Amino acid sequence: MKLLYALPHPVQYQSPMIRYLASGGVELSVIYARGEERFFDPEFNRELAWDRPLMEGYDSQVLGPPEDRPALSRRLELHAREWGAEAVWAHGWSQPMDLAAWDTARRLRLPLLVRGDSTLDGVRGGRLRRLAHRCFHTWRLRRASACLAVGTQNAAFYRAYGVPEARVFPVPYAVDNAFFQNRSKEARPARENLRRSLGLESGLPVILFCGKLIGKKDAATLIRAMGLLTADVQARLLVVGDGELRPALEKLTDELLPGRARFAGFKNQSELPALYDLCDVFVIPSTYEPFGLVVNEVMNAGRPVIASDRVGCWPDLVRPGVNGAVFPAGDARALAEVLRPFLLDASLRESAGRASLEIINRWSFEEDLAGIQAALEFVRGR
Repeated sequence: MKLLYALPHPVQYQSPMIRYLASGGVELSVIYARGEERFFDPEFNRELAWDRPLMEGYDSQVLGPPEDRPALSRRLELHAREWGAEAVWAHGWSQPMDLAAWDTARRLRLPLLVRGDSTLDGVRGGRLRRLAHRCFHTWRLRRASACLAVGTQNAAFYRAYGVPEARVFPVPYAVDNAFFQNRSKEARPARENLRRSLGLESGLPVILFCGKLIGKKDAATLIRAMGLLTADVQARLLVVGDGELRPALEKLTDELLPGRARFAGFKNQSELPALYDLCDVFVIPSTYEPFGLVVNEVMNAGRPVIASDRVGCWPDLVRPGVNGAVFPAGDARALAEVLRPFLLDASLRESAGRASLEIINRWSFEEDLAGIQAALEFVRGR
C-alpha cells in the first residue's frame, strides 16, 4: 500500500527509521510542514541544527511555511490525491500537521495509522479533567484504523482508551543502532583523551546525565543522590545538555559535589556516541518521560542504565538486576542506594553493559518494519 506519512518537521530519531522502512519495501511518501532549517529550541535555550542529514534516502516533500490546520489539510489532501495514497500515517494528534493527517484520512476515506507516545502517567489534572480526557480520546481513537505502539506503556494507553488489541501493533521507538554502536567503538581508542579534555580524572567511574536541563528531566535529584553517597564511593558526574536550569544546577553541584561534576553543554548527534562510550553508568532521573530514546542510544555503547519509574521505556529496556535499576522518581536516597553497587563493582558494570547491548539489539528498526507491515496487512484486509 502507498503510505503517506505526515510530520511537522524532520526529527533526528525519525529519519533513520524512515530510510530503513523505505529500503525494506514500504512505499512511503513523507510530507513535512517545514524543512530542515535551523530552529530555536526553547528547552535547550539555543538555536539548533542537527548535524546528521534528515531528509536524504527517502521520498519527501515540504508543504511550505507552517500555517493553520485548514491550510495544511488542504495541501496535504491535494498531495494525497495526486500521489494516490492508500493509507495515511499521523504522528499523534496534537500539532496542526498531525490533525491535518487525520482530516485527510477522513475526507478521502483512507485507513489511518496513528503512532503517538502517550502513556497513562502523562494524563494530568483532577478526576473530572482525566475523565474528559478519556472520553474525548476514546472517541477520537475509534477513528484510527491501527495504533502503532512505541512501547509497553504506550500500548497500555491505547487499550485503556478502548482500542481493541487487534488494532494495536508494536512499532517500537528505536534508534539507529548500527550508527551508535559503530561510532561508540570508533571513539574507544580516544577515550582517555576525551576524559582529560573534560577534566575527568582517570580511573574514577563516570556517571552520565544527558538531556535538557529543565524541570521534568530532574538532574537535581541525581546531584543530590551523589551528594548522599559516602566517602568510599568515588565517582564523577558528567552533565551533557543545556537549558534554563543550568545556572541553578551548577550552583547545586558546587554546594553538594565540589570538584566532582563537569558540565559539557549541548552536544550534537555525532558527538554523543563518544560520550556514551566514556561513561560507566547512565542515569535518567526524569519525573515524566513518555519514552526516553537517549536510553536506547547509550545502551548501544554497552552501558548500564538507571531510570526513574516515570521513564516510559523502562519496562521494555531496563531490567533491574540485569542491565540496570529502577528507582522512584524524585527520591534521591533511593537513587543513591541503587547507584552505589554499580560504582563500587566494575564487574557488575561490565555484565550489565553486555546485557544492555543484547537487549537493544532486539529493539530495532527491524521490529518497526515488521510492525508497519503487519498494520498495513490488517488495514488492507479491512
